[in-house]
Amino acid sequence: MQIPVNHFRDALRAGQPQIGLWVGLADANAAEALAGCGYDWLLLDGEHAPNDLRTLLDQLRAVAPYPVHPVVRPVQGDTALIKQVLDIGAQTLLVPMIDTPEQAAAMVRAMRYAPEGIRGMGAALARASRWNQVDDYLNQANSQMCLLVQAETVRSLGNLRAIAEVDGVDGVFFGPADLSASMGHRGQPGHPEVQRAMLDGIASVRAAGKAAGVLMADRALAQKYLDAGATFVAVGVDTTLLVRAATAQLAPFRQAGTAAVPLQPSVY
Repeated sequence: MQIPVNHFRDALRAGQPQIGLWVGLADANAAEALAGCGYDWLLLDGEHAPNDLRTLLDQLRAVAPYPVHPVVRPVQGDTALIKQVLDIGAQTLLVPMIDTPEQAAAMVRAMRYAPEGIRGMGAALARASRWNQVDDYLNQANSQMCLLVQAETVRSLGNLRAIAEVDGVDGVFFGPADLSASMGHRGQPGHPEVQRAMLDGIASVRAAGKAAGVLMADRALAQKYLDAGATFVAVGVDTTLLVRAATAQLAPFRQAGTAAVPLQPSVY
């Protein structure tokens, strides 16, 4: 059995735009339904969504048959947690709140087996190796890892070029919500100063030879960042799409003043 090739990482290295969707419903059925929609990647969120290792594992299995790449965001850049997320089969991680090149380098080591890193040697127990059925997994795994780190603070922007230049960092992702708050514009990810910082950040990351990414549900802004050189862009969030679609479905009936119909007593 061959190790899965990380085509998402290869596409980023080739400069091919990858359009993604945030997945926060923490449900395998929802993830599988979205896996067939044509996105290049799905972000399985373990930071703000109610996911744990078991729910992430279920979603990784659910999307595996589809031509979409799962990216897992752990709750934090913790070495032990990263080991577990890799062992359940994730090959691409998006690690939040990376402010310094030292923190980025620590994440690189956490994702790799020795001597390049410090990932624990437990492949026989891991889905990642298909329980030792992947040929020579230990010697192949490092080459298929993809590390994306999040720049979400003013401090990270000050260290951005150094973070991007860390060997083993494949891309830097800009979190507009946290970044806007850090810049004094909480709740305003579209603020002109935030936009300018992100555009400058995208240019800096690309100049370092790495991929730049962002989450932006505003279509015009998302296209603006793509035009500026961002290569992995999430253009929506599943929870928001569900709520908006359900609200829009109901709206015509409420606007028409349709009265609620009382339920009839059951005859059974």
